[in-house]
Amino acid sequence: MPSAPSKLYADDVSLLVVTLDTNPFFWSTFPFPFAEFLSQVLAFLNTILLLGQLNQVIVIATGCNSCGYVYDSTSDKNHGSTTGTMPALYSNLLHNLDEFLARDRQLDADASHAPGIVPSSLLSGSLSMALCYIQRAFRSGPMPPQPRILCLQGAADGPEQYVAIMNAIFSAQHSTVPIDSCYIGSNNSAFLQQASYITGGIYYKPPQLDGLYQYLSTVFATDLHSRAFLRLPKSVGVDFRASCFCHKQTIDMGYVCSVCLSIFCEHHDKCSTCGG
Repeated sequence: MPSAPSKLYADDVSLLVVTLDTNPFFWSTFPFPFAEFLSQVLAFLNTILLLGQLNQVIVIATGCNSCGYVYDSTSDKNHGSTTGTMPALYSNLLHNLDEFLARDRQLDADASHAPGIVPSSLLSGSLSMALCYIQRAFRSGPMPPQPRILCLQGAADGPEQYVAIMNAIFSAQHSTVPIDSCYIGSNNSAFLQQASYITGGIYYKPPQLDGLYQYLSTVFATDLHSRAFLRLPKSVGVDFRASCFCHKQTIDMGYVCSVCLSIFCEHHDKCSTCGG
């Protein structure tokens, strides 16, 4: 898939919206600790801000029940200053992240999950929030920064989110916003593979999480203009399987409604979506 086409952006100014997977069910079963993952991500975010004085970083936490903004560099005018021994970026983000995790945990207390099954993270919600913020940036002036989305995801795909995620992907493609994906889970993510392929972004699964910062800084810190001159990783293959609308399961073959293009794993005389 070719790189995302350029628009009239401000030179050398990037708007990076990061979706951060905070699913506690995933991290409690994953061998790589969340604290170590977060420390390397924070170092990467600090690198983005240091690469350009006008660069902007937005962080959206992706829980299993909700999503929320946890950091906005445009509202933190002193991200280069320090509070004690920690940069303000670290302290502000960690404080907001703790509050978000507490709220998401409270929502989880009212939800029921099947035993032994790790619930998926709300990726569709965080992508929608990222696109909403970018659309607001487009309207901020005649020369907005170059926007891109970076999904740091670990939990498995949730087939029940298929329609919402595909809508977000096509919306990003229409707005020429590339979606980069760094997947750290055990298997590949079909949703993120499709998102990066369709929008002209980069999909990468780091082989060694101990060096996560190195992968982030060498693969995903590159601005859109510079990517044309670099040999960046390319996906070996993309899983284009869809999820059926009836049982929310990933299928290899199915039935498609000729009116609304809804996908079903079993034959139906009447489409349950449009009635056709």
